[in-house]
Amino acid sequence: PRPTVVASLVFMGPGIPGSSVVRPGGRVEPKLNVLNMTKNFVTLTNFFVDMTKTFVYCPIKRHGAAVSRRTDRRPTDAELEILRVLWERGPSTVREVFGELSRTRDLGYTTVLKLMQIMTDKGLVRRDENVRPQIYQVSQPRHQTQRQLLKHLLDRAFSGSPGNLVLQALSTRKTTPQERRQIRQMLDQLEGDSE
Repeated sequence: PRPTVVASLVFMGPGIPGSSVVRPGGRVEPKLNVLNMTKNFVTLTNFFVDMTKTFVYCPIKRHGAAVSRRTDRRPTDAELEILRVLWERGPSTVREVFGELSRTRDLGYTTVLKLMQIMTDKGLVRRDENVRPQIYQVSQPRHQTQRQLLKHLLDRAFSGSPGNLVLQALSTRKTTPQERRQIRQMLDQLEGDSE
């Protein structure tokens, strides 16, 4: 009689020692080995993330020329959320970042892992591969990233005019007395430098 393979919801992987057991009568059943399941889950997750990089990094056309998203180092909104966690917590594992983000958002562990791997490729974060689990840390301090984003916004939306940007920002939300003092000090300093 031919062996019957019992379907399993857990991917065990072919050729992994201890992944299946042959029962009397030639029936093959998966052997539940927690260590193998964990290793296979990690392997499957890494495979999934590596495969999706192809779709994330596929060239896009802009004005007739192919441009890779990898060359754009500006963080997306989702990447900014991860950067905020890393700026506040300091160096962290994917699991720790996922834990912080999942308090306010419904997202999956593999999504956070994939985003952090993309961020590593973009140079937004660095990964210490010498330790397990791997530790991620930001490549730039918060103020430097904010400056780059502000410069991009200034050029694109305000034709390079800092005055228009400041006027729009001040008219959008109320400022605290402390923020107004800081703005006045900066304006006084700028006026003093120009004289």
